[in-house]
Amino acid sequence: MNPISIPWDSQAAWPLLAILQFLPLLGALVVLALRRGSLATFAGVILASCELLLAILLYRGYDPSKAAMQFAEHLSLPGLLDYHAAVDGIGILFILLTALIILLVSLYGPVRGLGPPWRLMALILAIESSLMLMFTTLNLLWFVLAAALQTGLIGLLLKLWATSPRMEQAIKTYIKFMGTGLALLLVGTLILGWGHAHVGGGVWTFDLLELQGARVGPEFQTLVFFLLFYGLAIRTPLFPMHGWLPQVAEHGNIAVAPTLLLGLKIGIYGLLRFVLPLVPEAVQYWQPFVVAFAVVGIFYAALLAMVQENLRRLLAFAVVSHTSLIVLGLFTLDHLAFQGSVMLAVTFGLAVAALLFMTGLVYRRTKTTQLTELGGLFDQIPFVGIAFLVGGLSIIGMPGTPGFDAAHLVLEAAIARFGGLLTIAAALGNLLAAGFLLWAFQRAFLGPCPEGQAPVERLGLAEWLVSGAVIAVLLGVGFYSHPWLELIDVPLATLSAHYAQP
Repeated sequence: MNPISIPWDSQAAWPLLAILQFLPLLGALVVLALRRGSLATFAGVILASCELLLAILLYRGYDPSKAAMQFAEHLSLPGLLDYHAAVDGIGILFILLTALIILLVSLYGPVRGLGPPWRLMALILAIESSLMLMFTTLNLLWFVLAAALQTGLIGLLLKLWATSPRMEQAIKTYIKFMGTGLALLLVGTLILGWGHAHVGGGVWTFDLLELQGARVGPEFQTLVFFLLFYGLAIRTPLFPMHGWLPQVAEHGNIAVAPTLLLGLKIGIYGLLRFVLPLVPEAVQYWQPFVVAFAVVGIFYAALLAMVQENLRRLLAFAVVSHTSLIVLGLFTLDHLAFQGSVMLAVTFGLAVAALLFMTGLVYRRTKTTQLTELGGLFDQIPFVGIAFLVGGLSIIGMPGTPGFDAAHLVLEAAIARFGGLLTIAAALGNLLAAGFLLWAFQRAFLGPCPEGQAPVERLGLAEWLVSGAVIAVLLGVGFYSHPWLELIDVPLATLSAHYAQP
């Protein structure tokens, strides 16, 4: 047995990781076979619910006190595509987030009236399968191939449910950016495999545990860092490689955006799982430059968000701004900052999904997301307004929301590492975020009704359920964050040991 991994059969009665990967794919095939609206919707929701239950079972079986990767599964395959899957607390947290949001999307899609339901459900479940593979694999080549599959599936999702005549251009931009990112990731992966062969007796491998044991030489670390970092930064998206997101957010259907955002979290996860442990010398050397870009990105995106009149574009720039804060925390290279960044990634995933869900419900009733054409909605759909406000406050990091503890950890570590000036700048950027999100809420929900606006439809039962679930999850995580911090504490302590100060 590998001393740094625990086989699945010592912790569970069946291979949970393989089931997590293949159950959504099987569900997609079942939904495609049914091809009946209500039956396909029901089957999709049931399968998404089962996936969430499996994720909870994985969480319950995980031992947070052990530094080893757990539930390890290994299958030798021809060539260089050996199947090697395992998880730690970081992976489990992202798996729980994925399963939860996919379940909410499966409930939300039919509410928005997106048809045919069987096609939407099948694509959502197929995307979930690719995401689960990325969160569980220890083979970097498998990670890249799954990212390519996920990119194609999301592109198809955007194309099939576009709501704008300019969506074709937005999809082209999305494919161009993502294709570039995937190419960079692939080249970086191949160099890592070659580097292992160079120092490991001619044996090629893309397995994380083996690559850590025979790191690429210092002469190639910077090259590998740039290829992997920029490949993931495009997906994250980090300023100035964010150009595709505002276009997709504005011209794509708002209902598919949460699924897209799950893909964005892959960028953060990839940095944690592969970049930081494999090229630590290059990470430390280029740390000041990445931090500088992150701070600039916080302000740049926040200022652009404040001048947007389209609510979708405003939320896209909110994602860019707050992603920069996450990257700032990661490149602080401190245990507490790592914890804060992971929690921020999860928080933003939940909060932005909530904001986009609510924006979709607003669009369904008003047929617009232009802030100049919205107003007075709180009097007619107050629960949507409350859910939007809770999501916005979570991103800002108000006390009682999951973003509060996370932002505090990042800023505390940043003060210790970089001093007060940079930290104050980051905090001011977060203050700008408070400004534009609360400004958007005020205009859309509390501002005066535009002249000639017709009364909007009240919430249906399913919409009440989705909105209530969003509020409950955000507040629940906010008031009860200790289990999640405990879950990621040991693996992040192991990662931060690479960067311990002398």
